Amino acid sequence: MTRRHSEPTPEEIKEKQDLEDALEEGLEETFPGSDPVNVTQPPPSRADGHVKRSG
Repeated sequence: MTRRHSEPTPEEIKEKQDLEDALEEGLEETFPGSDPVNVTQPPPSRADGHVKRSG
């Protein structure tokens, strides 16, 4: 049996709005820029070999 599509809950609406707000803030802080917003941590380069990252 499949579940019928229902209206989003208030919690789902708030969570989506919070994500949209965070993405918008990230875009505003990086504008103007030629690179897109990066939502992941890049891997360390050779020059970063001695730096330990948490995450």
